[in-house]
Amino acid sequence: MKATALACGLALSIVLQPLPAAAGTPVATGTGGAVATISAQASQSALAILDQGGNAIDAAVAAAATLGVTDPFSCGIGGGGFMVIYLARDKRVITIDHRETAPASFTPHAFLENGKPLDFDTAVASGAAVGVPGTVRGWHEALQRYGTMDFKQVLAPAIEVANKGYPVTEIFSHLTAENERKFQLYAPTSALYLRSGKAVQPGAVIRNPGMARAYAEIAQGGVKAFYEGPIARAIVAAVNTPPLNPGKTARAGRMTMADLANYEARIRQPLRSTYRGYEIYGMPLPSSGGATVAEALNILEGYDLKAMPRAEAEHLYLEASRLAFADRNAYLADPEYLDAPVAGIVSKAYAAERRKLIKRQAARSAHAGDPYSYQDDQSVPLRPQSKGLQLENAHTTHLTVSDKDGNVVAYTFTIESWGGSGIVVPGYGFLLNNEMTDFDFSGPHPNVPEAGKRPRSSMAPTIALKDGKPAFTIGSPGGATIITTVLQTIFNYIDLGMPMDQALNAPRLSERNGDATSIEPGFPGSAQARALQGFGQRWEAAPEEIGAANALVFNPDGTVTAVSEGKRHGVGTALVQRRGH
Repeated sequence: MKATALACGLALSIVLQPLPAAAGTPVATGTGGAVATISAQASQSALAILDQGGNAIDAAVAAAATLGVTDPFSCGIGGGGFMVIYLARDKRVITIDHRETAPASFTPHAFLENGKPLDFDTAVASGAAVGVPGTVRGWHEALQRYGTMDFKQVLAPAIEVANKGYPVTEIFSHLTAENERKFQLYAPTSALYLRSGKAVQPGAVIRNPGMARAYAEIAQGGVKAFYEGPIARAIVAAVNTPPLNPGKTARAGRMTMADLANYEARIRQPLRSTYRGYEIYGMPLPSSGGATVAEALNILEGYDLKAMPRAEAEHLYLEASRLAFADRNAYLADPEYLDAPVAGIVSKAYAAERRKLIKRQAARSAHAGDPYSYQDDQSVPLRPQSKGLQLENAHTTHLTVSDKDGNVVAYTFTIESWGGSGIVVPGYGFLLNNEMTDFDFSGPHPNVPEAGKRPRSSMAPTIALKDGKPAFTIGSPGGATIITTVLQTIFNYIDLGMPMDQALNAPRLSERNGDATSIEPGFPGSAQARALQGFGQRWEAAPEEIGAANALVFNPDGTVTAVSEGKRHGVGTALVQRRGH
């Protein structure tokens, strides 16, 4: 599509006088409510809501809305997510699926041209990549069903941050610079985050009155303001006629007002598994996170990992992850479009069969198993072959909140790629997702695009109970590495006996049944790396930071410890209502 010069509306102002950034506090222990996010402002928003008498659900939405301002390239109202909630009064766990859906115009050939898959980056930076956003509908369901406050109350802190502004951090500027080419395509995005075509520098203060306006309209008009009002019309216009800079081109989408008006969130039963005395509650499909973590843990449960040298235990963790990913890649997708063999995948008996395939030397590639034989299924289902790992972007965010009454939220939400599609909605200051590129571009495969379908996700917000009470939460961004970050942190905490802050900050190893394991900078050549190489493990050539996790631990003495990153994505912020002594 040829560029048209469009007005950016209320976009953003940038003040070049630096403001001091709030210092991150990655670990805090105390009583009352607790929160951990990667953003000081988001954690402070959650704590403010808790201090006003709101519960964990109210505070989680407040934190998420603020993250949409301060971490706009990872999340926001232009995307979707998965929320896992422990309801203390009912002693039960529920989940809210507000994953984006494909517009009604989608077909399995959406990302094919002349019978061949589109270039991935070209597909990402386009209106065609935008799914129907689910975040606002998810927040609405959470507040209406389980919260105590309304949009006007919980969005107030985020509106204040958007209007007053926040300082650009080193990582914000660095990651903007890495995506300059995508942001240069679109006029409102360039106005927001670039100056003379280059990333805004650290220390500058970003104010976003456009996003404040969007939140204010939602606060006033509720969920319909987003899905049926002026915001909806602006979204449809931006998708179908991308607001390009002169001389730029990008593929247009085909989204309608009906796509937005018809969007529904899903209240789903969590996927429950057990591991060494813990009940592990995760997301069911269309997230592959819960099932893949459960399968890998079931495989590991057959070993006495505490009695092993660390390198041997970590080798088994990597191989269990490899096998679980082989099944994940073959079978899992939106449950409303296929009957995936989840019961078989998460069964202990199936794990015992898969465990037999692990050798002392690392495998190069695992094949999918046959989980259908391990569930009560009298049909003759399709048994697809495992495909190679689909390219999946790694930019998402996770937060976790608890309150004085014992309610707990683990929440992961996203706009997919760093900066999503790259399209900022003119006049409203938020980025639209590129979630449709989470589909497999070609088939046959369970995860091919279809109208109304939710693309398979890796998000894995997790709540663990012990003796019927919350024990810990964990979750992370990172595309498919989300699954391995959650799995490895649980393995570190339960099997290696690390305190949660050490479990979360340990070097991450992500084995997703690829040619080599993903690792972080500084790991190659270490004693840990050399020990694992003795088991035949090998590493990707270009180490990169993996994830930015957040966790809560509920201690036996009644206190709670909030844990965020000590180094990744800057330093996270953990807060409690009343500090322990």
